[in-house]
Amino acid sequence: MILALDIGNTNVVLGCIEDGEILFTERMATDSGLDYAISLKMVLELREIKVSEITGAIIGSVVPPVTSLMREAIRKVTGQEALVVNVDMNIGLEVLMDNPSSVGTDLIVGAVAGINRYPVPLILIDMGTATTICVVNENKQYIGGMILPGIGVSMNSLTSRTAQLPRISLDPPKRLIGKNTVECMQSGALYGNASCIDGMVDRIEEELGQKATVVATGGLARKIIPLCRHQIELDDELLLRGLWIIYKKNK
Repeated sequence: MILALDIGNTNVVLGCIEDGEILFTERMATDSGLDYAISLKMVLELREIKVSEITGAIIGSVVPPVTSLMREAIRKVTGQEALVVNVDMNIGLEVLMDNPSSVGTDLIVGAVAGINRYPVPLILIDMGTATTICVVNENKQYIGGMILPGIGVSMNSLTSRTAQLPRISLDPPKRLIGKNTVECMQSGALYGNASCIDGMVDRIEEELGQKATVVATGGLARKIIPLCRHQIELDDELLLRGLWIIYKKNK
């Protein structure tokens, strides 16, 4: 059994994986002030996972200061030395970017999982602090993508820079055309982002010259993807699956 962790800007998603089966997933806040050893120990105890059962660990991270803290926490709790994903590892994916080492490990891990699970070409959408879109061509090569402000970032900017717009929950409005300020903001945030995703998929497929499989993951995907008009597969475990595949290739 291995411990897999995806460290994002807002949350750490972690899970235990055995023979390719994800036994559980949990989230904790990304915070360099946290004692991750205590948090990790509590999660394992809550899930009734014995430390002796964990034979390895792997981390995908876009927050370098937290990466070292988490490696130390894993070492303290499990005695295992965690692999940290980078583009120079054996990932089974050709990255056709100007500077492959600059590509976020979350994008790489998602693409690795995608080509092992879905038909190509692929459009992979990760909706977290940022909304990232990456594209894998029919030859299973990572060819690029887009980075957009995430919904939370956009809404925080909007409310902090306006005098009369309140902070709102991201609940679906009763109607597309809002009848009050909150409904108008909810419609703009949810349907606006859904329309953005639909439009980006259209443009990507036009540039590719063919239809693509579209897969979405991330904490906010479940709020937006059901409102999209394209057929988009939701996969909450995409990154953990990718970490498992990379671990197997490098152990």
